[in-house]
Amino acid sequence: MDVETKGKYGKQLINVDLRDELTCSICLNMYMDPVTLTCGHSFCRTCIVDVLDTQNGSGAYKCPECRAESQERPTLVKTTKLRNIADSFRSTYPEQEEEVRIPCTYCDSLVPAAKTCLHCEASLCDKHLRRAKEKVQNLEELRRQVPEKAAGVTERVTALIRDIRKQLEALEKRVLSEISRQEEQISLRVSDLIRQLEIKELSRKMGDIEELCDMTGPFNCPTRTGIRADYYDAEEDTETHDIEGHDVRALDVGLISVTLHSGLTGIVTRISIRRRVPEASDMLLDVNTASDLYFCIKKDLKTVSWSEIDQSRPETPERFQYYAHVLNSSSFSSGRHYWEVEGNESGWWGVGVVYPSMKRKGKRSGIGDNNKSWCLWRRYDNNYSVRHNNKSIQFPHPLSCCRIGIFLDYEAGRLSFYENRRVEEFTHFPNPFPNYHNALFINPLCVCLCIWVFTECHLCVFE
Repeated sequence: MDVETKGKYGKQLINVDLRDELTCSICLNMYMDPVTLTCGHSFCRTCIVDVLDTQNGSGAYKCPECRAESQERPTLVKTTKLRNIADSFRSTYPEQEEEVRIPCTYCDSLVPAAKTCLHCEASLCDKHLRRAKEKVQNLEELRRQVPEKAAGVTERVTALIRDIRKQLEALEKRVLSEISRQEEQISLRVSDLIRQLEIKELSRKMGDIEELCDMTGPFNCPTRTGIRADYYDAEEDTETHDIEGHDVRALDVGLISVTLHSGLTGIVTRISIRRRVPEASDMLLDVNTASDLYFCIKKDLKTVSWSEIDQSRPETPERFQYYAHVLNSSSFSSGRHYWEVEGNESGWWGVGVVYPSMKRKGKRSGIGDNNKSWCLWRRYDNNYSVRHNNKSIQFPHPLSCCRIGIFLDYEAGRLSFYENRRVEEFTHFPNPFPNYHNALFINPLCVCLCIWVFTECHLCVFE
């Protein structure tokens, strides 16, 4: 190695050593406006101010270099000579400053960092800084959503508890009414027996008086009195037997317990169904699918009724031409959904689901008359039946109300019908049809309402 090479190499080593002495241990760059702490270590003014600001309220201030502590915030002493040396070195060797760049903590190669975090002691390049900001934004969005979700859960829980309280109050009224009914019934029976006993007692006294009046002499008294005594004993035995024969019992605790138990069971069943069945979203009927045959849709787009007035709707491919049907405006292709339909008690109406590709014309275009629709029909005589692919199965007994709950579990291929007042499932597809094997829906499903003469039907949301 010649003298010139040795000189350059030695000069580079001196520059490197000097550069290290002029480097801030916080930002790892050359000093900018350096200041010195009481312990003697120097830093860039902005760097040490940021560090001290983060230590506010911690009880002690520590030097980032030697960790020396002080109870009061350290006084920053401006170091003019050190600043002059750093400025001189920076102007004499600008390439040295360019080489001193903090690398990204998370990059495999030496990618310059765009920002350094003093809290986590990590440096990030532009790429990782954007990712970190995205994560922070996602967390902030999650933090904003938490109160909204908590408010929604609180509202649902409050509504559920309110509903439980109402049901318990109604159950309390029923049980107390049953107790009052039994109390009144028993009181009437006891009063009737008391009245009978009083009548007999009065009759007995009247008989005694009549005997005394009928006596003709003193010698007949003992004999007649003995006969009357025997008669009284026999009559008392008869009265005791009559009283015991009467159905005068205490309160029927068994019947009261059954009423209470069945009521509590109904409340628990309803709660379990509300947990299992999702809340129904608001549904609206699609006028473009509504039949023009005696079919009137009210302004709320939830109620259909029979009308003899021609609605003069234009003929479209979506409109039912042969039957008084209408579909809702949206379809279900996944998930679980619940809604309710209420029809008048003297009408003929039906509700179900259909594939949108179901025919709109011809005799097989009715709901339940093909393999693209599933339906529950209610007839004038309060008879119900389920219908699919032109096959019907009738229920052996009528239902107690005209409000029917429908639960669709699309992935499970299950369509269930609930009697609203009892909150009991009374049938579901595909259960009624023994030869029905297609348990999965393969296309989106629409809700369908259908009515017959002088009928009104209303689409409800879950309450």
